[in-house]
Amino acid sequence: MSKVALVVWGGWDGHQPREVAGIFERVLKQDGFEVEVSDTLDSFKTVESIAGLSLIVPVWTMGKLTDEQAKPVFKVVRENGVGVAGCHGGMCDAFRENTEWQFMTGGQWVSHPGNDGTKYRVKVLKTGSQLTAGLEDFDVSSEQYYMHVDPAVKVHATTEIPVADGPHVPNGKFDMPVVWTKYYGKGKVFYNSLGHQANIVESEPCLTLMRRGFAWAAK
Repeated sequence: MSKVALVVWGGWDGHQPREVAGIFERVLKQDGFEVEVSDTLDSFKTVESIAGLSLIVPVWTMGKLTDEQAKPVFKVVRENGVGVAGCHGGMCDAFRENTEWQFMTGGQWVSHPGNDGTKYRVKVLKTGSQLTAGLEDFDVSSEQYYMHVDPAVKVHATTEIPVADGPHVPNGKFDMPVVWTKYYGKGKVFYNSLGHQANIVESEPCLTLMRRGFAWAAK
C-alpha cells in the first residue's frame, strides 16, 4: 500500500512556507510517498478526506484553525493513527489559541532570544533511535527556539540555553528540547524546532532529521 502525505502550507510569510513545503514535497516523493500539497486549511475539513492519509505535514505559522477544520485532524490522528511531522513555527507556533493543537504536537514556541542569526550548538542525544543514528552534535546560526514543552515527549536533541541575553538568563543554564517524538492516541508525532527559513531546512543534518521523522511518524 502506498504512503500518502498531505502538506498544508500558509500563515506568516516570514517562515517561507511555500518554499519549505516545496522542500518537503520533494523529500517525501524521493522517499516513496504520494504527496498532496495544499495552501488552504479547508483541506482538513472532512474526516473522510484525510482518514486515509499516512502523514500530515503542517507548514503553517500562526493563523487560526476553526473547529470545523481542527476536529477532523485530531480525530484521524487520535483514532486512525495518521502521523504528524513538521518543524519550527510551521508546526509548533501554529494556531496559538488552539490548545488541543499544542496538546497534539507537544509544544509551543514562546520566544527566540537573540532572534535570527544566533549561533548555538544542537546536542544529539544517544537514545538508540534511528532518527538520530550516526548523527553528531552540530552548530547552527538561526533562531534558537524557547519552547513550552509537553513533559511526555521523548527528546532526541537539545540545545543549551541561555546563549543570548534576555529575562530568562537569571534562571541559569538548562537544556531545551530541539527534536522530539510523542504519541497522540494512535498517531505518532515528530517535531524539529529548526527551520526558520528554507535554507535551514535544506541544511544538514536538519534535512536528514526531517526525512527520518516523516518516515517514523507515517502510519
